[in-house]
Amino acid sequence: MGIGGSDMYRQQILDHYKNPRNYGELEEPTFTHVGENPMCGDTIEVDVQLDDEDEVIENLAFRGDGCAISQAAASMLSEMLVGKTIPELQEMDRDDMTEMLGVDISPMRVKCAVLAEKVAKDGASIYFGEETDIEKTTIED
Repeated sequence: MGIGGSDMYRQQILDHYKNPRNYGELEEPTFTHVGENPMCGDTIEVDVQLDDEDEVIENLAFRGDGCAISQAAASMLSEMLVGKTIPELQEMDRDDMTEMLGVDISPMRVKCAVLAEKVAKDGASIYFGEETDIEKTTIED
């Protein structure tokens, strides 16, 4: 990827950071979950509203505070997940997040990039009873 592509993606990250999409709260979320990346000080809380069959993500909102990467990743993810199924969310991994951001991310910053995705996945796992011992998602080494 040439420098132009990198600049374009950097601009996209800054735009999502300065003008986050779906920032706020949902009135009646199906589930809400919170997580943090203590290394960087990022916190993200995600509200997810599922369809009546609990299969498709109809709406997603987030709120939080942190670095440009974590907040832009949450904003971009909030747009990408609407219309996706819970299995599609659960299949996501860190490569999906770094690809979505479109820039090279140092190993330390990958935690920032995957926080929102991990929070949404953990929230779904708790909601569906697959996880019972997660109170708050924490991204650590």
